[in-house]
This record gives sequence, C-alpha cells and structure tokens, in this order.
Amino acid sequence: MHPFDVLRWPIITEKTTSQAEHRRYTFAVHSKANQHQIKEAVERAFNVTVLAVNIINQPGKRRRFGRRIVPGHPWKKATVTLAEGERIEFFEGV
Repeated sequence: MHPFDVLRWPIITEKTTSQAEHRRYTFAVHSKANQHQIKEAVERAFNVTVLAVNIINQPGKRRRFGRRIVPGHPWKKATVTLAEGERIEFFEGV
C-alpha cells in the first residue's frame, strides 16, 4: 500500500484539538493499514518524527432507511504521538 493512500482525513473535534497541544494528532486511516504503515505515512506526509501510533477500530453506526435498519461502515482511526518539539501545521489555527 502506498504511504499516501493510508491517511484518509484528519479528525478535527474539540477533543482532538486539545490533544494537539500535547503533540497527539488523530487521523482516519485505511481499514487495512497497520501501525508501521501509518507511522511511515505521517512521517513522509508531514516531515515529522513519530514516537507512537495507537489504532482504534470504530464500528459502523446502524442507520434506518424506511422500515429497514442497515449496518454502517466500520472505519479505523489512528492517534499519532510526535517527538518533542514537532508539530503538524495543518492542525494549527483550527
């Protein structure tokens, strides 16, 4: 898998914005990506040093379409911890 196919989009919420002050950034990632691929993708995309990667598999939410209830799509998110003094400018000023 190409490193730039691993990262889907950044997750920007109140909680993740407050974690960015402590050098922790959260991304939605490809469902088949592992920790090594995520680390390589973040390092190449943002030119930073990654110390740790934590992965969470999010189950899909159930949706209602008329009388039918269908399962949502599960997805994966990763929280990346950067080295001391490193920042991702993409998250600044959000």
